[in-house]
Amino acid sequence: MTELSDKTWISASDTALLGILGAFIRHHRLQQNKTQSRLATEAGIVRSTLSLFEKGENTSLLVFIQLLRALKLLHMLQDFQVKQQVSPIQLARLEQTQRIRARRTGDPDRRTNPESGW
Repeated sequence: MTELSDKTWISASDTALLGILGAFIRHHRLQQNKTQSRLATEAGIVRSTLSLFEKGENTSLLVFIQLLRALKLLHMLQDFQVKQQVSPIQLARLEQTQRIRARRTGDPDRRTNPESGW
């Protein structure tokens, strides 16, 4: 498969991007030596839907996910997962609130309100 630059992705039409997704599925299907019929059956779709998908026509996100799952490529969706990131400022604030030393608690020799013996 050919690599596309960021500029190409941005300037590509929606139809062209669907064609790229179809070519991706076709490429991996052929690499795994699967016929359209076999992959369609494994994905739970009909062969004509797969054929249209590979041509970049009549596609849906659900079909794409089903095909990725059947090709064991579902891990490629990891980039879409939202990950919590802590900013450097938040990290510095968290570090300031962390305790540096432990304080004795429950020490019988140390009273919080000592009575004067005078």
